[in-house]
Amino acid sequence: MDDIEVPQYFICPISLQIMKDPVTAITGITYDRESIEHWLFTSKNNTTCPVSKQPLPKESDLTPNHMLRRLIQAWCTQNASHGVDRIPTPKPPLDRFQVLKLIKHLWLPQFQLKTIGQLELLAAESERNRNPMVEAGVPRAMLSFIAMCFKKGQTDGLEEALSVLKFIPIPSAETKQVLVENDHIIDSLTWVLRCEMKNQITVKSHAMIVLKTITKAAGSRVLERLEPEFFKTIVRVLRCGITQQGINAALHVLLETCPWRRNQIIMVEAGTVFELIELELGVPENRTTELILGVLFHLCSLAEGRARFLNHRGSIAVVSKRILRVSPAADDRAVLILTMICKFSGTHMVVQEMLKVGAVSKLCSLLQTDCGTYLKDRVRDILRLHSKDWKDSPCIGVSQDLYLR
Repeated sequence: MDDIEVPQYFICPISLQIMKDPVTAITGITYDRESIEHWLFTSKNNTTCPVSKQPLPKESDLTPNHMLRRLIQAWCTQNASHGVDRIPTPKPPLDRFQVLKLIKHLWLPQFQLKTIGQLELLAAESERNRNPMVEAGVPRAMLSFIAMCFKKGQTDGLEEALSVLKFIPIPSAETKQVLVENDHIIDSLTWVLRCEMKNQITVKSHAMIVLKTITKAAGSRVLERLEPEFFKTIVRVLRCGITQQGINAALHVLLETCPWRRNQIIMVEAGTVFELIELELGVPENRTTELILGVLFHLCSLAEGRARFLNHRGSIAVVSKRILRVSPAADDRAVLILTMICKFSGTHMVVQEMLKVGAVSKLCSLLQTDCGTYLKDRVRDILRLHSKDWKDSPCIGVSQDLYLR
């Protein structure tokens, strides 16, 4: 096929491959359907035509170019002897009524597993299938299916249902309504996180991502009444291991729920502080560090939280080492944690540990950067508070004029 010259107008401007399903955008440019749909739906910023740079809203009609498709198919047939495969006629687009029929079958026991498998395949197949699936209410149907599995103790179909929700997230406008309609959804997802299944790392990661969406939309009435088992389960999942995306989702859940003192107490009792420090010792990605430090700050507002923090031999070292290495947000959260420790738990042993692991040196270095005034004031407060203990440190001698200003 390398010796054959392919007509230029058969080539998609995005993929630079022969088009299988040519469609024409409102700008008049023809693309392969899969390529232009991927361009439009996978990025929030791609709302322009890749060739003409004219506005191209996501809801724009993409008109099938039947004539061009027939020409491509005829050309492929003529050149079959040169190793060119014929382009198959594309399937007709999925419509809302087909999806509604599948959702009805979902509640018939004899069709249940087959139907949920079909829905997963349709969601994974293409971007254009997902809009009619959202319009037909597939995300809500998947959550109802998961809740039904919880009530029956059934695990068959859970993996597929959560996979569908990975491809088709719950629309933000519907999430609160889901909580009103199904008050067991958080319990259902917590149960999924405890289940033992074949592909449990994937399943639990997907469940955690859905749980993140739910807790983000839930109000205080729901979040301040979460059961201890909810937090124990999240800590257990972090300890046993899930995907990076699942870890970040779990940390988002903890961060969303930890402003309430009752939840902080339960988290500390569940061993959250220890697991977060262990996770941070693994040198995770920057966003993960920011989330870990955010949760630790809330938990260190409790005396027991600070005690658990200091019981871990690597706690002060790992937090201080992240300063000036991750992001301004991480710097802010790390300093707030050290402020809590120094102000309320700054024993002689703790203060000397800070000096030994380089925390004091990092704080002094932070004063010499262009970080915000608020953060520098926090650092100065820490250094003033224990200046007598650290007065012989070389970094204090050099930075004395900075923290006494």
